[in-house]
Amino acid sequence: MSYTSFKYDNLKIEPDKLDENGKIKVSFEITNTGSQDGAEVAQLYIKDIEASVLRPEKELKGFQKVFLKKGESKRIEIELTKKDFAYWDVKTHDWKTEPGEFEILIGTSSRDILLRGKLAL
Repeated sequence: MSYTSFKYDNLKIEPDKLDENGKIKVSFEITNTGSQDGAEVAQLYIKDIEASVLRPEKELKGFQKVFLKKGESKRIEIELTKKDFAYWDVKTHDWKTEPGEFEILIGTSSRDILLRGKLAL
């Protein structure tokens, strides 16, 4: 719980398509818009838009805690790799990544999503 408020803005996903060996950098800005200094835990979730198997609605893949003075802004970066988009295949007993679109979700919890973007595999 914080005694201040925060604004999330300027989501960037670079590049917007993941290749076989690539990494994805997700970045966004957090601004303390309240009247007090405070800490915030920003969370990154992914959602497989067209999964062929049952997957969770949102999967937590990264988070970062940041302390901001009132009025201060900071750019947060979280890196994702191909394994972050994989699921455990019970038939082959191995990790599997399906091609397709994923949604990148940024928020303070799984119920409070403030930024959305898309990524292709």
